[in-house]
Amino acid sequence: MVDFNNSKKAFADKSNFDLNRAYFLFKTISNPLISSILTSSVKFALFLRLPVTQIIKATIYKHFCGGETIIDSNETINKLWKSSIGTILDYSAEGKEKEKDFNNVRDETIKVLRIATDNEKIPFVVFKLTGLIKFNILRKLSKKEDLNKVENLEFDNFKLRITEICNAAVKANKPIFIDAEESWIQNAIDDIVLQLMKKYNSKHVLIYNTLQFYRNDRIDYLKKIIKKAKKENFNLGLKLVRGAYHQQELERAYQNNYEIPVHLKKENTDNDFNLALKICIDNITNVSFCAGTHNEESSNLLIQLMQENGIANNDKRIYSSQLLGMSDNISYNLSKENFNVSKYVPYGPVKDVIPYLIRRAEENASISGQMGRELINIIAEQKRRRKTN
Repeated sequence: MVDFNNSKKAFADKSNFDLNRAYFLFKTISNPLISSILTSSVKFALFLRLPVTQIIKATIYKHFCGGETIIDSNETINKLWKSSIGTILDYSAEGKEKEKDFNNVRDETIKVLRIATDNEKIPFVVFKLTGLIKFNILRKLSKKEDLNKVENLEFDNFKLRITEICNAAVKANKPIFIDAEESWIQNAIDDIVLQLMKKYNSKHVLIYNTLQFYRNDRIDYLKKIIKKAKKENFNLGLKLVRGAYHQQELERAYQNNYEIPVHLKKENTDNDFNLALKICIDNITNVSFCAGTHNEESSNLLIQLMQENGIANNDKRIYSSQLLGMSDNISYNLSKENFNVSKYVPYGPVKDVIPYLIRRAEENASISGQMGRELINIIAEQKRRRKTN
């Protein structure tokens, strides 16, 4: 097992200023009332076009994002790599719905793939399908509804974008993660990504889908696609996460009076996530996976499962990943023990990334105990430094 309480290793590349800023941010986010007031204030200020971007850039943006461009993010990439932690660059401009915006996401993703070629600092590239196609088209496809003429043309354009990205991934020999999204569009995403896996994952894993285990159907789905992959002779790439849209899922289910698709108890999400780790390890000859988790128990469980099955710490089929600015005690301590570790590093213009940052603040405020753990780790390191100085 790994000692995740080693704050010296966890914050080795953080200055005192960095720690103090992190303490302020997590202290603020950990108070749901203050966090709610601040996020509402930011939304209102943006609506009125008030000049708040510089304040955001110096605080929450600086902590959770790499920079406004790939070049701006190089400092973060290099800093992480000094501790043998890879970077997953995530172009986090959200809420765009025009063809030119979709083309921009395609171009940006291909640009990252070119930079990632022969670059061990960037082990994966990531994007969302809603960055390439309208949300409503994915919703209709998920419900098996017919698309109209314009939508069919837009879907054809989407398929061309996906093909261009996948071809660039083949050329760069760099795997790509496709993020999970809301359940009412996820069926379409699952179908599209599974087809991509069948096409591109015959020899090695290039395409990864993301499974959110707050969904109460994901264990069954995981077993189903493993069986399908074995039968049809292709390899699965999976990113396992607990999930990012729990509140939206509950609200929509209540409003539309349909069966709730997510677990109501966090312990059930935890149990399913941990069971998924075991299932993937049991099927490691057919599955490559990334455990995207900020949970120490799950991280140690993965280590235990790897040891029990004689899997080397640095086996390339298995990665652990955390968000930039969170759970450094997991990322850095795992890396010190020679496990494969990466950080999700969002980047993009501040005004475009603000929806992501607001969602991150809202999610973090609702994660039971997470902010408390972040604060405990930061305070422990601050105390350690005061004693040694």
